[in-house]
Amino acid sequence: MYLFRPVCKAYSFSSYSPIISTRMMNCLLLSVLISFVYLIVSLSISMLHEPKDTINAYFSSSSQDQPQSLTEIDHIVFGIGSSLNSWPERRDYVKLWWDTQRMRGCVFVDQPLSALENNTDSHLLPPICVSEDTSRFRYTCQGGDRRAIRIARCVLETVRMFNTSAHEVRWYVFGDDDTIFFPENLARTLSKYDHRSWYYIGAASEIYESNRVFGNDMAFGGGGIALSSSLANVLAKNFDSCIERYPYLYGGDSRIHACVLELGVGLSHEPGFHQFDLNGNALGILTSHSTRPLVSLHHMSHLDPFFPNSTTFSAVQHLFSAVELDPLRILQLSICYHRRYSWTISVSWGYTVQIESRHMFLRDVLRTQQTFRPWQSFGGLASVYTFNTREFNHDPCKRPVTFFMEYVSSNPGDGTIKSVYKQAYENCTYDPISSPRKIEEIRVFSTRLDPDIRQLKAPRRQCCDILHNSIEGKVMEIAIRECKEDEFIYMQP
Repeated sequence: MYLFRPVCKAYSFSSYSPIISTRMMNCLLLSVLISFVYLIVSLSISMLHEPKDTINAYFSSSSQDQPQSLTEIDHIVFGIGSSLNSWPERRDYVKLWWDTQRMRGCVFVDQPLSALENNTDSHLLPPICVSEDTSRFRYTCQGGDRRAIRIARCVLETVRMFNTSAHEVRWYVFGDDDTIFFPENLARTLSKYDHRSWYYIGAASEIYESNRVFGNDMAFGGGGIALSSSLANVLAKNFDSCIERYPYLYGGDSRIHACVLELGVGLSHEPGFHQFDLNGNALGILTSHSTRPLVSLHHMSHLDPFFPNSTTFSAVQHLFSAVELDPLRILQLSICYHRRYSWTISVSWGYTVQIESRHMFLRDVLRTQQTFRPWQSFGGLASVYTFNTREFNHDPCKRPVTFFMEYVSSNPGDGTIKSVYKQAYENCTYDPISSPRKIEEIRVFSTRLDPDIRQLKAPRRQCCDILHNSIEGKVMEIAIRECKEDEFIYMQP
């Protein structure tokens, strides 16, 4: 009952309580004030010594909130990985898309070229740069090639070369010497992104097994890799020390991927970049292209010529004749139907028109015809692709009738673009009334495709119409147009 009373009496708590409370409060306030002053001083000192390209500077920059103009070709710097052996065979492909008046960049080779090789058509090609020595770096990937280190370091060497350029650099784009870029489409695609933020852009392989081995979230180098300048400048500062941690990786693109991941940046996937890990006839994948612009092609030496009676190079050159007039429309797919004959007509602009002599729903048309062969033999996974496929009949007479682009012309008066497609004949018997094989030529009319940023971010497929009185003879005429707001693409009843 009296257990606690002596304690209370000994300390005279009731007499000194106000004094103790006041002293404790003063001490507490003083401690808070000192802590606050210390925090302010520490932050001020750290900000004085903060590098320009740190995360704090990156996020706090007021320029991030300012609108930017469209990215142009001359805002892009290219780094092309090549070698003394491969460059003479592949330089003509680079010449197809390189514009010396508007483009900047370098082709990196392992050894100096001979005077003759370096001077031949050099005014039509990027400058040649000899890569730095990479013998000090370890490479332990069994069955790989240590040249991958040199190719990866194209990132570092390109940034060092151009980051002090007087002309603005927004993007660094890297590829192989057999990567074919479509520059206008590349620039317009990159315009969707703010180069002042950190972006790592590209696409994975078409093969499931390649992605499983190397990374489904990796931009494959043959299809092209785009790095925003803000990311590339930071990446280059410590790139060598980063790739030292990955001697076991196979390729240069794997090393770039690993180092970008260490900076906390993931892949922004753009389906217009094409690794093309395929063999043989690419018709199926070309005629089912995404609504995104075509940005790149790769591995031409592994593919059949895109057009009949052509070499591989002349076929690509022929494709570029359409690209020159309407680059953003190239390979864009429009579907229309002929109700009387139940034909399904697919226009892959600048490449082919195909007519199926049966009705097909749009979702089935968009499946990729498996015209190609697997890249390598991976057992049961060799033919597992990252897109939906449909059968390509072994009997040519049961396949869709295919018309290949003959030429493209433009009317400067009204801006109409006419592309003409001729039938690739097969020795087939057919009904001369109802078979699409009776058509010899298809003429497609359109206007130049010029989507704004909003349309690029949310693209919509365009519609097409069969023009009246153009199907009873040997010539069919088709017009491509924007779909109406509530228009569905299907065979009208």
